[in-house]
Amino acid sequence: MRKLNAAVERFALTHPRFGVPNLMKYIVFGNVIAFFLLRLWGAAALDFMALDWSRVLRGQIWRLITFIFVPESNQPFQLILALYFMYFIGNMLEREWGTPKFSLYYLSGAVLTALTALVSFIAFRGGVTYGTYYVGMSMFLAFAALYPDAQLLLFYVIPIKAKWLAIADLVLFSVDILRALAGLRFLQALLPVAALLNFLVFFWCDLMDMLDRQRGYARHRNRQKTIQFQSAARRQRKREVQQGYRHKCEICGRTDTEWPDLEFRYCSKCTGYHCFCSDHIFQHEHFRS
Repeated sequence: MRKLNAAVERFALTHPRFGVPNLMKYIVFGNVIAFFLLRLWGAAALDFMALDWSRVLRGQIWRLITFIFVPESNQPFQLILALYFMYFIGNMLEREWGTPKFSLYYLSGAVLTALTALVSFIAFRGGVTYGTYYVGMSMFLAFAALYPDAQLLLFYVIPIKAKWLAIADLVLFSVDILRALAGLRFLQALLPVAALLNFLVFFWCDLMDMLDRQRGYARHRNRQKTIQFQSAARRQRKREVQQGYRHKCEICGRTDTEWPDLEFRYCSKCTGYHCFCSDHIFQHEHFRS
């Protein structure tokens, strides 16, 4: 997976003119046209645009493109909100990644969707694909991975961070997969898997680096030296309350309470935690036990 991720990065860097600038504008425009066609001709228009490999293999190759523009909803208000959100997310990703990488992300998601439908057709002799719903969901996962603390409006009213919505997005993926498997709708189970695979290809290195940082942080917290330092810090705070001062020189006995302008330091060469004033930090015999 790392090699695929590296190949994506290399391709985006070496092909700066690849892709369609402002791609989401054309996707939204195509959805709007498809919506009006559905309003005019209903099921006939939907049947004309859907990705059906049995018909593609008979020469109806336009379906490899038109299925992308099948709208997610036939309700005008819901479609406007969905398209606005998709346009916003897409523009943010293109601004962050650049046109080549974002175009590759969206197009690879669409291609994986088409290939998944082909696998389903070959294996189960059926399955028709309408739209790229899961590609849009994987776009939001990409947005949340890049901007986890971005504030979005849940139901366009409640402010919530993108990372929490991403968790809900993953739950929806899981529910859709399990529900499709329970109903033996294998194509519907494979489509979200393909979208997640596309996301992993682009974010595998970032996810692995994040896990490495988390494991390193956990190892650091569980190191004996860290535990000893935390224990010593707690004892120090307790002594501060009891003694009425925070720092006391091991040599002259002056404290930060009596001498507030005096600087105090801890010697890194002494065994344990021993404090010295600025007059004795470099002039003392190191503690060894």
